[in-house]
Amino acid sequence: MNGLNSRILSGGDLAQALPRLTEWSEQLGRGHPAHHPLWLYVLREGMGHTPLVLESYRNQETTGILPLALVKSSLFGRFLVSLPYLNVGGVLSNDPESRAILVQEGVKLSHSLNSRHLELRHETPVLHESLNGTRSNKVHMRLSLPDFPGPLWEELSPKVRNQVRKGERSGLTCHWGTTELLDEFYFVFARNMRDLGTPVYSKRLFAAIIHYFPSDAEFCLVRHQGKPVGGALLVHGSQVTEVPSASCLREYNPLSPNMLLYWNLIDRAIQREQRVFDFGRATKDGNTYKFKKQWGAEESPAIWQYHLKGTAADLRTDNPKYGRMIQLWKRLPMPIANFLGPKIVRGIP
Repeated sequence: MNGLNSRILSGGDLAQALPRLTEWSEQLGRGHPAHHPLWLYVLREGMGHTPLVLESYRNQETTGILPLALVKSSLFGRFLVSLPYLNVGGVLSNDPESRAILVQEGVKLSHSLNSRHLELRHETPVLHESLNGTRSNKVHMRLSLPDFPGPLWEELSPKVRNQVRKGERSGLTCHWGTTELLDEFYFVFARNMRDLGTPVYSKRLFAAIIHYFPSDAEFCLVRHQGKPVGGALLVHGSQVTEVPSASCLREYNPLSPNMLLYWNLIDRAIQREQRVFDFGRATKDGNTYKFKKQWGAEESPAIWQYHLKGTAADLRTDNPKYGRMIQLWKRLPMPIANFLGPKIVRGIP
């Protein structure tokens, strides 16, 4: 392929290549925080995954990268994913030959590691004969941001503005911070995940995110009479701000903490002169989709591509076949849910 080669970076080689990979990710990642290679270290420390990077190069110049994490679980097996927890990932390259060799080497690596499948979380599909599965039932929801919040506020419907004001009138307050707010954020997040019937991520994951992105990751906490009732993790890239995790306690819904929380998140992104606010993925026309749509978010494709040995292992909790398990999980005492949840969810790609 015209002098094109590839290599696997791991361990010390990966650490040494980090400045080069960071520069490349920034050039091609459109300023989205999820493309930063430091996420590989977050996933290693926060979830116990093995980080790897496939790099294509020509004359020792990088032409493309494919960050990967090996997810290992005694319950579910092995998966090679780009990247767990995050909504975007996959191949980063403008060169068709480089994209082809990275997918080819990713498939080889998947087989050598005995993983059940290779999962690439693309936004634009990569055409390759080895990618024999696709999941596109969800879409990204993203909001273009103005230079200051006034125009956006005026574009919101009266209903949305009234719900934000209701949160303020109800005595809810918003607070920003990092490590000092971790325990309160996790209290809300873990409670909400249990109530949804979903195993919770470990607190170590969020601590690792704050550690590796000290200037670009922060918590927003909503309190009522001093008690945490809502919270979100916000991660800023050079052009895009994303909210990968957010929750509010259901019993406080009449006070509109979720609306006040999200208005503050969007306002924070505008303060940082970001161009886009990424709400994350949602199922088209579902409740989450409608919630994000009311802020003015527009949908864009989420094309997750697979190399499958058999059929795709759909372990996500919105799969109807887990209905009974979800109902049982909702009844677990919080200490048990918080103990078991991270052990289970770390094995779900």
